[in-house]
Amino acid sequence: MRDAAPQTIRLADYTPYPFRIDHVELIFSLAPTATRVLSTLKVTPLQPGTDMRLDGEDLLLIRAAIDGAPVSVTPDATGLTVPAALLPDGPFTWECEVQIAPAENTALEGLYMSKGMYCTQCEAEGFRKITYYPDRPDVMAPFDVRILAAEDGSTPVLLSNGNPTGHGRWTDPWPKPAYLFALVAGDLVSVDDSFTTRSGRDIALRIWVRPGDEGKCAYAMDALKRSMRWDETEYGREYDLDIFQIVAVDDFNMGAMENKGLNIFNSKYVLASPETATDRDYELIEGIIAHEYFHNWTGNRITCRDWFQLCLKEGLTVFRDQQFSGDMRSHAVKRIDDVLMLRARQFREDAGPLAHPVRPEEYIEINNFYTATVYEKGAEVIGMLRTLIGPEAYRKGCDLYFERHDGQACTIEDWIAVFEDATGRDLSQFKLWYSQAGTPRLDVAEAFSDGTYTLTLRQETPDTPGQTDKAPQVIPVTVGLLGRDGRELAPSTTLELTERTQSFRFDDLPERPVPSLLRGFSAPVILRHEVSREDQLLLLAHDTDPFNKWEAGRSLAKSTLIAMVTEDTAPSEAFLDALTTVAGDASLDPAFRALALALPSEDDLAQTLHASGVTPDPDAIHAARQSLTRAIAAHAEPTLSALYDTMAVPGPYTPDAKAAGRRALRGTALRLLSERDNGDRARAQFLSADNMTEQLAAFSALLIIGQGSAAVGTFYEQWHEDRLVMDKWFALQVSLAPPEKAVRACKALAAHADFDWKNPNRFRSALGALTMNAAGFHNPSGEGYELLADWLIRLDPVNPQTAARMTTAFDSWRRYDTNRQRLIKMELERIAATPGLSRDVTEMVGRILAA
Repeated sequence: MRDAAPQTIRLADYTPYPFRIDHVELIFSLAPTATRVLSTLKVTPLQPGTDMRLDGEDLLLIRAAIDGAPVSVTPDATGLTVPAALLPDGPFTWECEVQIAPAENTALEGLYMSKGMYCTQCEAEGFRKITYYPDRPDVMAPFDVRILAAEDGSTPVLLSNGNPTGHGRWTDPWPKPAYLFALVAGDLVSVDDSFTTRSGRDIALRIWVRPGDEGKCAYAMDALKRSMRWDETEYGREYDLDIFQIVAVDDFNMGAMENKGLNIFNSKYVLASPETATDRDYELIEGIIAHEYFHNWTGNRITCRDWFQLCLKEGLTVFRDQQFSGDMRSHAVKRIDDVLMLRARQFREDAGPLAHPVRPEEYIEINNFYTATVYEKGAEVIGMLRTLIGPEAYRKGCDLYFERHDGQACTIEDWIAVFEDATGRDLSQFKLWYSQAGTPRLDVAEAFSDGTYTLTLRQETPDTPGQTDKAPQVIPVTVGLLGRDGRELAPSTTLELTERTQSFRFDDLPERPVPSLLRGFSAPVILRHEVSREDQLLLLAHDTDPFNKWEAGRSLAKSTLIAMVTEDTAPSEAFLDALTTVAGDASLDPAFRALALALPSEDDLAQTLHASGVTPDPDAIHAARQSLTRAIAAHAEPTLSALYDTMAVPGPYTPDAKAAGRRALRGTALRLLSERDNGDRARAQFLSADNMTEQLAAFSALLIIGQGSAAVGTFYEQWHEDRLVMDKWFALQVSLAPPEKAVRACKALAAHADFDWKNPNRFRSALGALTMNAAGFHNPSGEGYELLADWLIRLDPVNPQTAARMTTAFDSWRRYDTNRQRLIKMELERIAATPGLSRDVTEMVGRILAA
């Protein structure tokens, strides 16, 4: 385990590495507990007379040499230093041999084993667990790799980055940082295809899986080929090696990794068949395959100078995969999905002790900054830039970025500069989005007189840890104006808010308009605008912007629920009528209608109450959502029954967007109808479904209404040999359990024979699912907090990355009542007092406690 003593790394302290690595040669001799790694580096001193510092952790140094002559160096806990006195003033060759134990590497960082397969995860700082090396993204070099198979015959397939030059031999001609190094070795089979680039080059495509999984790769391969073509068309980016490979790995801390030419994926984001994967699984596979492929240019060919610039590759690539998914499916539905995720994860992050800028100024453990702020908010910043300068100027700036910085490790300043040069526009104020933490609040005031409508906007960004008195930012606010009859009085226009308070005039209007503000969610802000129920209903019925049409319904649902919680009111007939009308509107995309029928989450409601000065009661929120669900089901039952019948998709299963949208609406109708028919339709569908989407929809509906006990056993008997489907079985039983039974269900499943707590997917499927059951996790007894803390303490020595990420379940503790705060604080302090706690968890718990 790493030394847990915290050491703060600061952006202001950045200095270039004083040596250039011209070439890297690696030879691996694989063995589970005694893998030998021989590294040979061609090195050029850039500052002669300087010590050479190499990072390294958990390595046994066998020998070291300079220009073939043995040297004596003594490693410390985090690497080794080669004194300047031992180094030539000119180019030299550094050689060292180390021994590592991949079978004992449970942290899944560096070279480790997953069910007999050797695999790597080197981002952010895993390469230092493989050999001594300057493990930083601004050190880039071409790699030659040779892999010697394990003597036990378990590794007939030997893979690494680049192009193959022989069995177990690989050459990557493109300079890359060590975090992009990859190695996979094991008993694997490949699904092969090819892709012809726009310049006529044939690229071999291979997806490697365990024997028996070959039949579940077709969609991933199709998504890859569509991603390659899209990147050529939309960004002018052509693939640059002779082969592109993906490997599906069962034990993986994250979703996937963009290693140059050899992407390593969590198997849940590769493997899919109609019987075992839901429509949502297919959608995620498509998006994540695209994301990692798009990194080939935005992350690999052009990487980040240091880890503070992480959003340079991740925010940009998330934006690119969002564009791709919108083109493949529905831009409106995709935008709503993205905003739901942003609000659920990033807005929550911004509102709590873990708030940080898109480009942070400091960190202790970089793995803790793979956050929604870096990814999702980073993507929103790119989207705002495109909105402000327009699609053509955005493409021009991207082309200049690729031309100017190919093969370099860059900064946010480099990124901003290409758009300033391409457009002649000063973007210095816009750059504040990268340095100021927090979600801006946008207050709206309106006035109307003699045909002139005046819209006054005021921006304010609240204080966050370490930041106060924030400057006004550039906020693009896309606005449309509607008349009382629903017609558009003024088409969409984007206002640029650059001052703290700013007014905008619209002249020659025939009547006072109803504003449709922040269309398409044009900026990641919280809009504070008093809108009457009448105007919300008008926007829900007539707004031509799909996002704001959905947003109006969402706002109505949220205000209804808040009133039910705080005033014990009943939902209005007008709201129920409007929702029923939207549900039955055949002119609307079924996927959109399914989203319109979905209620705000319990966490969203808790944050809304907290922001308004009300202490949220998780039990009251849960009860209100249940009550509103039943009211909608009763009011809209005839419409829902018709939808359930008409949205059935005829013929064999296909994962296309149209069919998926119909199944989504049918599943939503089933969930609501189950409140009325005691689960009769759901039981029938559960037994007859020929695809996982419909079976899981029925299973979920039965669990929610407390009629799922028989289905639990049936589902297990049917799917207990499929590891990915079993993750769903674990997760649903906990996340959908009645609050009073959630902790008990989690404990029981954690004691189940199939609960492999060292596998991140399985751990999250039980303990992560508990945190998603808001009222269950926040049981006033504190038993949910205690259970999670027990498991995090147990997991931390084994896998600190996963443990640290799970601590975020506690980050909103200050919003709750005094008793819950006391109980959570007690568990956080117990975690913090654990001897030998990793620096990953130490940093996260410390930041959360500092709230």
